[in-house]
Amino acid sequence: MDTALQAPREPDLQRLLDEHAHRALLRLAVVGSVDDGKSTLIGRLLYECDGLFEDQISAVRKASAKRAAAARTEALAQGLKAAAGGGDEEELDFSLFTDGLRAEREQGITIDVAYRYLSTARRKIIIADTPGHLQYTRNMATGASTADAGVILVDARLGVLPQTRRHAYIASLLGIPYLAVAVNKMDLVGYERATFERIGSELADFARTLGFEGVRLFPVSASRGDNITRPSVHTPWHEGGTLLSWLESLPHQRRLDGAPFRFPVQYVIRPHQDYRGLAGQVASGTVRVGDEVQVLPSGRRTRVEAIDTFDGPREDASATASVTLRLSDDVDVSRGDVLSHVDQPPLSLQHLDAMLVWFGEQPLDATRRYLVKQGTRTTPAQVERVLWRKELEDLSEAPAEALALNDIGRVRLVCRRPLLCDAYQENRRTGAFIVIDALTHDTVGAGMVLGPAESASRTGTSLVSLAEREQRLGQAGAIVLLPSTPEAAGRAFALERRLFDLGRVVATVAGDVEVALALSRAGLVALVHADAPQLRRVLREEAQEARTQWRELDDTETLEQWVEYLTSEVGT
Repeated sequence: MDTALQAPREPDLQRLLDEHAHRALLRLAVVGSVDDGKSTLIGRLLYECDGLFEDQISAVRKASAKRAAAARTEALAQGLKAAAGGGDEEELDFSLFTDGLRAEREQGITIDVAYRYLSTARRKIIIADTPGHLQYTRNMATGASTADAGVILVDARLGVLPQTRRHAYIASLLGIPYLAVAVNKMDLVGYERATFERIGSELADFARTLGFEGVRLFPVSASRGDNITRPSVHTPWHEGGTLLSWLESLPHQRRLDGAPFRFPVQYVIRPHQDYRGLAGQVASGTVRVGDEVQVLPSGRRTRVEAIDTFDGPREDASATASVTLRLSDDVDVSRGDVLSHVDQPPLSLQHLDAMLVWFGEQPLDATRRYLVKQGTRTTPAQVERVLWRKELEDLSEAPAEALALNDIGRVRLVCRRPLLCDAYQENRRTGAFIVIDALTHDTVGAGMVLGPAESASRTGTSLVSLAEREQRLGQAGAIVLLPSTPEAAGRAFALERRLFDLGRVVATVAGDVEVALALSRAGLVALVHADAPQLRRVLREEAQEARTQWRELDDTETLEQWVEYLTSEVGT
């Protein structure tokens, strides 16, 4: 009997799995200022769309009861009996479904980006719950960077705040095309239509100046469930439907299949001499066996001989498949290179303009060196100058010499090696980059490529070659790193004196990587003393990257031994 009952379920289960696999995917970012109710709204969506497990609901039910009991106890202790008598109706704290960190639950705020998944009859949705606090703006930008649509919440009691405008502007910068303005906590203002229209129109007008393709307004109460998945009886004047119906009606996520083919090389696989594959993820476009491709920046052309995957060979691969490409010719390829079709190459930019969202606790310093990571390529870079900073109150462009924490501005970058990229508006995958502090390796900024620097045509390279400098000075440039000891500075100056007396063009540098590299490029021998391990590591990496002569001295040797070694081995 049991077998007969279970047999028909197998095809039904398979049908459901097939339907789920073919539902369109929407990536959604929920943004807004602190305590506007983002986590509560997402929790309500998950709860009413059956996107939660029973144990999750049970755990939140217990936590909500504890909070309610603690609130009643506190209210009674203060003699507020009316506040303590909230009735017998159970109320869930929907924010607890997404605020998973202990610190988030204790403080009642969102700190890190939380991703939640739900499925409706029409589509699958990945929701990013982003933090609203000013200090966590970097996390908000991370969560919104891959979104196809955004919901920005506004507290009906407080109206549009500076952080609300900042999040809306960042969402537009990140290329999110569709935005819903959800005026939340309408129950706390008596569902006043005038309040909703005043706040909604203010933020909608602001959002439309940012270039969103579509902006919709919703009066909601995340805690009460008004206009989230079902129309509310409290807002009969609202004819715009529910938030869920809007999400289900949005166009299919923007696909990168039809974009130009881009394949940043992550790793070269060579298990034996008969196999050489280039591993990576197709960033955009489609590649097929037999396609003619070029390797950048070298420009060498070849053809795709095979496409290998964990599941076996394939005839083609589209974004965002992770594959290994085998080429017909044994061309020189390494991590950081990019494969593209011959007729649609990416930009190769060393001097570029970009929009930058600054995450660092310390302001951007145009005199410091940074690293830019774009795709699989990391290169030293310098911010030549800050062109302007965006004033979010009126969207004006204010002159600026630096960017502070959470500032947004347009900058001009000079990279040591060219970035193989596209304009961000044309390709989000290859037009985005991060800025890394070269000393601490902290991520201090997120950038979006705008295109070549407007003044790039006026820039150039030195007309004096390294060979000419070497012939004139009688030596080649080099960097010499002294041991990290308390007397390193004194020994460096003593060594400088001895080498100078022997006819060498030499200079002492106190731990400045850029100065040391500049001196070596000019043909001098730079004697560097530095204590910080991070600085010494960066100097090694940069010297290797610049392919300049590099030597490290041994602390156990005397000054005379150093002089003998350097005169025979360095600068010749």
